[in-house]
Amino acid sequence: MVEEGVIDVVCGVIRDAEGAYLACRRPAGKHLGGLWEFPGGKVDAGESPEAALARELHEELAVHVEVGAALEPVEWHYEDVSIRLLPFVCVIPQGEPRAMEHEELCWVSVADFGGLEWAPADVPVLDCLRAGG
Repeated sequence: MVEEGVIDVVCGVIRDAEGAYLACRRPAGKHLGGLWEFPGGKVDAGESPEAALARELHEELAVHVEVGAALEPVEWHYEDVSIRLLPFVCVIPQGEPRAMEHEELCWVSVADFGGLEWAPADVPVLDCLRAGG
């Protein structure tokens, strides 16, 4: 069920072979510009969250991903928009992600999550990963 005024947004929690996660810096001048996030975007009407995530990650990172298990959804209310963040564990079977829409990409370990300034809605996802989720 979709709540009125709440936008469904998917994000990919992409882990590499060494256990680091892909973080992406939002471009300056955009909503939450300069903050780090897990990549993803809005779910289009009639699109499954998994299909939306595969599409968004291809557009943003120029890679194909395998979408795996869903993590706990996060409802977040920004000043101007409310979202339901739907995180999924993903892997990139081949190729290297490229920053097509972000300022910068980096691989970060769970222990180093605190070294980046994250978008607020992503923080509960970080907490889930810290807890082993």
